Amino acid sequence: MEERIYWLGWQYLLPGSGKRIWSLVEYFGSVKAAWEADAKDLSGAPGAGAEWSAGLSRRKAGLDLDSLVAKLESLGITFICHNESGYPEKLRSIFDPPPVIFMRGCLKSADNLAVAVVGARKPSPYGQLVAEKLAKDLAAVGITVVSGMARGIDTFAHKGALAGCGRTIAVLGCGPDVVYPRENKKIMERIMDNGAVVSEFPPGALPEAWHFPARNRIISGLSLGTVVVEAGERSGALITADFALEQGRDVMAVPGNVVNPLSRGPHRLIKQGARLVEGAGDILDELGMDKLFPLPDSIEEGAVKMSKEEETLYRLLSLEPVSLDELIRQSGLVPQKAIAALMYLEIKGLTRQHPGKSYTRTGRNMV
Repeated sequence: MEERIYWLGWQYLLPGSGKRIWSLVEYFGSVKAAWEADAKDLSGAPGAGAEWSAGLSRRKAGLDLDSLVAKLESLGITFICHNESGYPEKLRSIFDPPPVIFMRGCLKSADNLAVAVVGARKPSPYGQLVAEKLAKDLAAVGITVVSGMARGIDTFAHKGALAGCGRTIAVLGCGPDVVYPRENKKIMERIMDNGAVVSEFPPGALPEAWHFPARNRIISGLSLGTVVVEAGERSGALITADFALEQGRDVMAVPGNVVNPLSRGPHRLIKQGARLVEGAGDILDELGMDKLFPLPDSIEEGAVKMSKEEETLYRLLSLEPVSLDELIRQSGLVPQKAIAALMYLEIKGLTRQHPGKSYTRTGRNMV
């Protein structure tokens, strides 16, 4: 039986526990010897007790490795072992890489040039726009965008990369066949067509809370650097940033409104020395790639024709939401004309409407 099948078996038995797998293989001398060890032998391994070893042996005996391979094939899921050529080089070099990763879609050599964009699960409209814009601009010049497909910043990062006609990788805290959150089913399908969905958790694994910190080390491990867009003081995005630092990768952060609690995480990182990011150019510069991947000139406001009413309203907008009533008051326009002008601005891709009839710029012209 091929060695890779034994690696697969261990990944099924101990998902998210790469350190334990590496320890067992080192103790027994090979992955095959570790797999063939009985409960008594396992109990002698570092950190293993009799009860744990007995339970592991029972679970191991219940696994048919050939059936696991057949199941993966039926689900359209591939698996790559750490010692195989398709395994991402940057991930292989971290302290505790997963011995096996499961994948839907495909990884390419171009994905070695990747940047993680992560942040809050309930971001402000400002955070949504910035994450989407950064990812779109990075993808447009050939940088792969990595994130975790969670609600919020992760989702907008993936959307931005897809809008930029580029590649994106989603790292899951569940099995690669599990859609979480469920509303991301369509975007997950698009990611598989334009990148990859990867996980160290086997098919069917549910998104348990402890999976996500483990998942975060893979997000940063796949990337040259990590950009944090809005995060609370105890955000999972900051865990990803900590992993990035431990892995010797760059950490960057987008500043925000000082009264917004979601600015505390990025601002703390900036105080600690993280690169302040105002646009994709800052990310490329930090990574020393600005000359290799020059950004196209940003679209000027004048490139899109606007009526007098549209221009008046556009200049009142920013990346922070402004209510319809406030726009009517500041512009002096009658409600019917203001609503019509805002509708045309939205059609032209210059504004976005949010719940409660508030509006922001799309970030399209953001430097």
